[in-house]
Amino acid sequence: MSDLLARATAFRAAFARRQAAELVEEADAPGVFAVRDAEFVRSEEHNQLIVEGPGTDPAELPHLAVRWLGRRPRYRVTVLDRELGERAAPMLAAAGWERESAVVMARSTQGCVRPEPAALPAELSELREAVMRQQREWSEDGELVRQLTDRRVARLRGAERVHFLAARTPAGEVAAWSDLYLEPALGLAQLEDLVTGSPHRGAGHGDTLLTTGLALAAEAGLPELFLIADAADWPREWYGRRGFTEIGRGHSFCGR
Repeated sequence: MSDLLARATAFRAAFARRQAAELVEEADAPGVFAVRDAEFVRSEEHNQLIVEGPGTDPAELPHLAVRWLGRRPRYRVTVLDRELGERAAPMLAAAGWERESAVVMARSTQGCVRPEPAALPAELSELREAVMRQQREWSEDGELVRQLTDRRVARLRGAERVHFLAARTPAGEVAAWSDLYLEPALGLAQLEDLVTGSPHRGAGHGDTLLTTGLALAAEAGLPELFLIADAADWPREWYGRRGFTEIGRGHSFCGR
């Protein structure tokens, strides 16, 4: 594992721990912990099992998920290490769990400057209407929409510095948004959850957010920025055209 990937993996585990309302781990399951949040119980990000080390038999992960997370309509287990995820895949598939693969991508921030106009930090209250409108396009479940919109407040605990960025139309309407996490202790930044609202796609707002995030990381003295992309979806190629390269992979497994 490269030094950059090791630092990114360490940050992802630390972020999950810090934003968790409740943390569950036991000595008989080393390298595994569960995060729980009763306020956002419908959010799998905030209610899942995370595997950061090889100490537990992969066949035990479904049992740990049930034991530590309680009754849920669906369980998620995120395995941060690629090789461990590959070893776990056959066992979890045999138990009826589906696999989702994620690509860790990174690039240098050297020479990055803010675009004109740049995206700007925004309060959660400024983003809420736009985020909720987009969530309603993806789901008709009102309570799920609310929780997936409001869960960003928990992310404020995840990193040393957390910024919510907004790209706006000339009229000032929020067109696109993303999270930016700055972690000076590890010398890196993460851009996460970049979304352009459906009415505003194709106008370059995603590039504005990405370029602004890179510039803010550079201004903070952080030489590298990483992000997570779905291994099977088009944003992976979009990031690749903007200088990001794959440095690693991880897997999530979902089951009932």
